[in-house]
Amino acid sequence: MRRFVLLTVVLALLAPATAEAATPARSWAQPEIKLVVSRGLMAESVATFRPNAPLTQTALSDLIAGLTEDEPEPRAQQAAAQVTIAQLDAQLVRALGLGEEASSFYRAAAAAGTRPPARFGTEVVARLLGLRKNHEAPHDALERLPSDPATRAEAAYSAAQILRFSGWELRQVEDSAAAFELPELTPWQRRILTTAFGRIGFPYVWGGESDTRVSPFGLQASGGFDCSGFAWRVFKRQTAPGGAQLALTLGGRTAAAMAGEVGPRRRIRFANLAPADLLFFANGGPRAKPAAVDHMGINIGNGWMIHSSRYGVALAPLDGWYARRLAWGRRPILEAGLSQ
Repeated sequence: MRRFVLLTVVLALLAPATAEAATPARSWAQPEIKLVVSRGLMAESVATFRPNAPLTQTALSDLIAGLTEDEPEPRAQQAAAQVTIAQLDAQLVRALGLGEEASSFYRAAAAAGTRPPARFGTEVVARLLGLRKNHEAPHDALERLPSDPATRAEAAYSAAQILRFSGWELRQVEDSAAAFELPELTPWQRRILTTAFGRIGFPYVWGGESDTRVSPFGLQASGGFDCSGFAWRVFKRQTAPGGAQLALTLGGRTAAAMAGEVGPRRRIRFANLAPADLLFFANGGPRAKPAAVDHMGINIGNGWMIHSSRYGVALAPLDGWYARRLAWGRRPILEAGLSQ
């Protein structure tokens, strides 16, 4: 009798632990997973979703068919192949009917001689649409490079953003693509923007300044950049003759430090900005002190910039909130004494 009582107690103690172990871990994309599953997409229930599993081409094709209410495409031979972040973005952008807009962004960058990567257009569009998640600094290890395999959680996040669209998002991209054009570039402007465009789609990583986890300052959580780290990478790592000279113009590593390295007479006003100029942003705009600068980017001309922000390395129109907060620009090419 005592053995029976003891066995009952042991089983009672083990039961909660067993039940807890069977409960799937909560994902960072839990709200998005719930929304996607509620629309009959990707899984029968949240409990069976498998957020950390790699995204396969089959699963992505089925997801796109559900989002667009089309019939799934015939299974390709590589249907079980894993999908990268860049491929996820590209297929979603095309499924939304924005393939021509993505090509337009690519053609404009290529026409200026900047040699953009093949993913350039679709990554620009995906980030204008907000399809990528910026993981908070303590979770930067979750960030994915464009070439990294996408997880099912990443796909659910993107799909949830699409499900929440009101309609204006697509029209805004269409209008932006139609107007996007780069001005004629000098050789050094072209080098700077080629380097910058080559990082399109890299994630935002707090304190990041490297394409990989290995940084000149030590290890970082993932390959990627914060806003000043992106500018630091673009200007500090130029290998063309004169690159070392250009690197010496930037002494600091933070946006505030780089902004403070030029006095008032050398600051570039909004109307006089040129491609490859550094841009500094702060509350108060031109009246701000260097210490108040909290964001920066690189001007690409005709009212656009490239920067690392909550959507990672992305293009953004230099209007609205950014135009109001623009403090001043800086021209490192000129400071280095290099021919424009």
